[in-house]
Amino acid sequence: MIRNMKFQTKLIAGYLLACLIPLLGVSAIIFHQSAAGLEDSSQEFASLYTSQIRTTLNEFIKEYDKVTKSVLVDSELIYKLGDERRLSMDELINQRVAVQRLLMRVAYLKQEIGTVMLVSRDNNVYQYTTTTSRVNENMVLSQEWYKRLRNSGDTFFITGLHDRSYYEDKGAGAVVTVGRVLFSSNGAYAGMLLIDLDPFTLLQLDHDFVLARDKYGISVIISNRQREIIYHSDAASGRLSWEQVLKSGADYINESGGQDRIVLSGSTPNGELLIKTEIPRSKLLQKINQIKGMTVIVILMSCLIITLISLALSYTITRPIKALRRSMKQAEAGQYVPIEKEQANDEIGSLVNSYNKMIITIRTLIEDVYIAEIKRRQAKFIALQNQINPHMLYNTLESIRMKALVKDDEETAGMIKILARMFRLALGKEGRHHSIKHELEYTANYLQLQNIRFDNMFRLELRIPDEMLHCSIIPLVLQPIVENSINHGFVDYSQPMHIEMEGIWTEEGDILIRITDDGAGMSQEKQEELLALLGDAESDKYKLEENSEPESKGLGLKNIAERIKLQYGDRYDLTIRPGIGRGTVVEILIPKL
Repeated sequence: MIRNMKFQTKLIAGYLLACLIPLLGVSAIIFHQSAAGLEDSSQEFASLYTSQIRTTLNEFIKEYDKVTKSVLVDSELIYKLGDERRLSMDELINQRVAVQRLLMRVAYLKQEIGTVMLVSRDNNVYQYTTTTSRVNENMVLSQEWYKRLRNSGDTFFITGLHDRSYYEDKGAGAVVTVGRVLFSSNGAYAGMLLIDLDPFTLLQLDHDFVLARDKYGISVIISNRQREIIYHSDAASGRLSWEQVLKSGADYINESGGQDRIVLSGSTPNGELLIKTEIPRSKLLQKINQIKGMTVIVILMSCLIITLISLALSYTITRPIKALRRSMKQAEAGQYVPIEKEQANDEIGSLVNSYNKMIITIRTLIEDVYIAEIKRRQAKFIALQNQINPHMLYNTLESIRMKALVKDDEETAGMIKILARMFRLALGKEGRHHSIKHELEYTANYLQLQNIRFDNMFRLELRIPDEMLHCSIIPLVLQPIVENSINHGFVDYSQPMHIEMEGIWTEEGDILIRITDDGAGMSQEKQEELLALLGDAESDKYKLEENSEPESKGLGLKNIAERIKLQYGDRYDLTIRPGIGRGTVVEILIPKL
């Protein structure tokens, strides 16, 4: 298949393969390196992100450790909270006011604190809130998370996410409780300080980190030592609701990395909080697909540019070769024309210049031979014409002689008049335009003479388009064919003979003249003999020696065939075949001139 490809196609294919294979290889390497680099960069960013979160949470723990410790300054007040029964009404009021002041002071230490509660050792709940919703004190003590805190040994704690069902408004959302177990100076249990916080306040990241988190789809999940989730970045950013996080908190904590995500873990220095950072691979793949799309666009643009360059280069190389090929085909057809365009100074240009010199030399040599050949053709043409005219003249004179012997009347004068008209047409053809109309007139005059001789036994029907009548034709073509039809086809003197001439335009624009008669026709042997004679017309057209074959052998048809090929070329000819039922059909193909 490669061997049979065109040279220009081979050049283009070679350019494309030579350029595209390295391009595709380099693009593939760059793409894989970029994809791997993007994943590494994402992991590095996630590590940096986790590190900042760890630092932020560590600061959070330190600050709230101080905040919760601040109440220990009034440890005596806190310890007395369990002895309300021993106090008078005034002392009880003063104590409650002091507790309120203590809780208010704690709430003002951090602006994000909404509600502060102090639970005494006898389970009395004191609260201070900066919001419009207060806590139902009895419901706080019944919360599961509170019961777990009472039974734990942690002094400072951060609870997992829990709902706001113990608030009077029972609002939606979730809160995180930070607190401390309080002890008196002698180490006895004195109560518990509880601070409810919005989980969104746990992490205060700068704007650039938030944008990068959203760009890569990073999720941050923070849990405590009890593996209770206390923060989820998707809930903080609004992609999830806090209710969804509360229902599936354990699932978010237990999920590990795999094919669909990259997971990085960390914790605060003392292990109070655990941090898990997740990067969805789908987000990375989205970025990688963008890189892939840009790579494909670059490859396609490169392919287009390379193809255009390949076409231009191949055209530059193959254009002189195609011109050389066209000139060679013209030389095969006998047109020796050199390539006139200015050639380059490369190997192909040198080849074309050598070819031009060769063509000019061949044309010079052929012109000398061609002139001599023209002279020989003209001599042969004249010899063929002279071979036909005496035969027709002899038959005509014989007819006049026989008619004059039989009876002496005016028909003889008429025949001589017709014969004179024929001579005038025949002799006037030299040096003038001889048309199909002239040839038909000559043939009609001949047939008129034969009708005088045979008492109107011949009828001629013409179906020639008017446009065709004015086209040129060599002389003495149709009359010999009609004469041949009468000599060989008219055998039954009791029935008239019909001869039909039809002119047809071929698809190539040539002229086809069909002469049909309803005479005796020809046998198979006669047809083969005539076809063999007509086949010799190609090889005998340049022979000047006389042919000794008798007229009965079809010499007239052969002479016509030779003259047609001499005048118009090998494409045009004379053919003969039997008619349908009877008779003979002769067809002449000539160009439109």
